[in-house]
Amino acid sequence: MTQNEVPIIELKNINKHFGDLHVLKDISLKVNKGEVVVIIGPSGSGKSTLCRTINRLETIDSGQILLEGVPIPEEGRQLAELRSKIGMVFQAFNLFSHMTIIDNMTLAPVDVLKMPRREAREEAMKLLERVGVADQAKKVPAQLSGGQQQRAAIARALAMHPKVMLFDEPTSALDPEMIGEVLNVMTELASDGMTMLIVTHEMNFARHVADRVIFMDSGSIVEQADPEAFFSNPQTERAKIFLESITRN
Repeated sequence: MTQNEVPIIELKNINKHFGDLHVLKDISLKVNKGEVVVIIGPSGSGKSTLCRTINRLETIDSGQILLEGVPIPEEGRQLAELRSKIGMVFQAFNLFSHMTIIDNMTLAPVDVLKMPRREAREEAMKLLERVGVADQAKKVPAQLSGGQQQRAAIARALAMHPKVMLFDEPTSALDPEMIGEVLNVMTELASDGMTMLIVTHEMNFARHVADRVIFMDSGSIVEQADPEAFFSNPQTERAKIFLESITRN
C-alpha cells in the first residue's frame, strides 16, 4: 500500500452493546486493497458481530466505518449505494428458496445496478462456471448440496462487482467434505486479488491464505500479525491458550 492509498475498509473506535453486554470494545481496523484478513477467536468473541457491522447489518453505538474513505451512513440511499459495493457471504447461504440459482444471481444486478437482464444472465453464468456450479443454474437452492449453495452464494455476491467481500463463517454449516470445495473458491478469489475479510474457524486456511490474522477475544482485538508469526509465535497468553485448545481438539 502506498503512502496516500486509502484503505478499502476502515473502522475507527467501534463500540457495540447488546443490552448490558459490551460485544465490541473500541475496535479500530484497516483493510487495504487486495488484502486477505482473517478474523479468528473463541465463540462469543465478537467476530461475526464485527463482520456484520461493516455493512450495517448490525448497528453500532459509537465510532465510524468508512468504505474507501467515505463514512457508511446508518440509513438512506447512500447506505444502499455503499452497501452494494460490499459483498457478503453468510454461514446460512441466504439464497431465496423460491427462486432458481440463476434468478438469485440476476436479481440484484438488474434491480440495483440496472444491468440489462440478458447481460446479467450472461455474467451470472460465467460466475457460476467460475465457482463450479453452472450446471445447477436452473435448480432451486433445496436441490443443491450445502457446498454448492454456498458457492452459488459467493457467485451471487461477486455479481455485484464488490470492492470487498465479507465472509461470516462461510463453512460452519457445511459437512466436512463440502468445506474444501468452498475454501478452494475463496483461495482462488484471494489469488485473483479480491479484498476479503473472513471470519472462520478453518485455521489451515487462515495460515495459508491470509495476509494478516486478527485474533479477537471478549470483544477486543487482542493480537494481529502475519499468519506465520501468529501461528508459530503468538505474543499474548490468550492467543497461546486458544491455539493450544484448537490443536488439542
